[in-house]
Amino acid sequence: MAGSEASCVLGIDLGTTSVKAALLVGTERGHVVAESCSRETQAHTSSLEAGPQGMEQNVRRIITALNECLAALPQQQLQRVSHIGISGQMHGIVFWKRDQGCRWTECGTGPTFEPEEVSHLVTWQDGRCSPAFLASLPLPQSHISLATGFGCATVYWYLKKSPDFLKSYDAAGTIHDYVVAMLCDLKKPLMSVQNAASWGYFNARNKSWNTDVLKKSGFPLHLLPEVGDPGSIAGRTICAWYGIPKGTEVGIALGDFQCSVYSCLTERTDAVLNISTSAQLTISMPPGFQPPETPDPSSAVTYFPYFNGDYLAVAASLNGGNVLATFVDMVSRWMEELGLQVQESAIYAKIIKAALAQDDSKLSIHPTIFGERHVPEQLASVTSIAVSELSLGHVTRALCRGIVQNLCSMLPVQHLMETGVSRILGSGSALARNEVLRQEVERIFPFPVVYGKDVDAAVGAAMVMFHRK
Repeated sequence: MAGSEASCVLGIDLGTTSVKAALLVGTERGHVVAESCSRETQAHTSSLEAGPQGMEQNVRRIITALNECLAALPQQQLQRVSHIGISGQMHGIVFWKRDQGCRWTECGTGPTFEPEEVSHLVTWQDGRCSPAFLASLPLPQSHISLATGFGCATVYWYLKKSPDFLKSYDAAGTIHDYVVAMLCDLKKPLMSVQNAASWGYFNARNKSWNTDVLKKSGFPLHLLPEVGDPGSIAGRTICAWYGIPKGTEVGIALGDFQCSVYSCLTERTDAVLNISTSAQLTISMPPGFQPPETPDPSSAVTYFPYFNGDYLAVAASLNGGNVLATFVDMVSRWMEELGLQVQESAIYAKIIKAALAQDDSKLSIHPTIFGERHVPEQLASVTSIAVSELSLGHVTRALCRGIVQNLCSMLPVQHLMETGVSRILGSGSALARNEVLRQEVERIFPFPVVYGKDVDAAVGAAMVMFHRK
């Protein structure tokens, strides 16, 4: 595959705010990204059942963004696609009816599918499962602590709060599992170990759901997908989707986080720092490492299944670029209340400019407005507020520093040194767009920092299929 210049691989990532697609082609020096495309989904929608704590997305809008991405890629190259790799946001869950999940239609660039009997996507950011509700659930046999936004926790919530909802559907998966199932017409959804672990109630050691635990508590076991290894083939396309040949092999859906890491991690001595909507700091565990059988709920580090049986140690913060987006939104709302209208993009540019003019700030912002999975009750705080620290530049500088410091507190520099880390690879949309964040990364971490170009999950998903033997 890697040596063939005639064919290419399509990578797709179904993210929290956008859909990305990338076409990789082989050259003598490896693969290169020939074409890429991104479309915002604008899919956030209100949750009738969960209220303000709910965080849901309209699946039809996500698929519309996906269709727009595919339509924008060169037809000639899509006709040469030999494999499709798909990744997306982990933890979340979408429900559908197996025989009515989508409808295939003809469009100008070839067959495409539209969602039919499909629920909203309940995302990883969903907050409907309170700590008290989670404490009432059976204890998982898993190395990962259960949290709100995890697929199995969401099913339990519906089971207890809105059982009729579940009766409408007979299949479930992540949003990217759904897309793979539709492309390949899978009778039962297939999920990778990466995504299964992100749902909770999954034993990564023996690659199986906690069926005994779940069955005893009345969990609808028929909604659990079958599970396969990341990098394996889920099926073949049933239509010439946007001109991609019918029968093209589609990989089992992968975690967006693992794909982002895969797209840039080349040495075990590298640590990957990703700041997009959320933020993660990651290191590779040695070959043969196995996570503990039971999690430490107070630990900020989680072990994510990677590829070939390996694991990543991950400090996964719920507070990244979304914190800055919330700050910009707050400023925008204040200005509206004062009778002024300014585009949020203009506000973002101005706060970054103001912070770049302010080298330092004694203001201290602990920016965990979304909590953290290991300390959900600990929210944000601001201290050391002096009259001299109230400018837009001071506040933005302190906010950017707080985001990086929070991540660093979860996986400390000392631990990175002890595990042999010698370099930081910086990636993610927030880090790419925000020079102040980059300055704070370089101030806090005593390692060389290298920023990746086009490091993203779509490229990683394509690389996984590209390297598949």
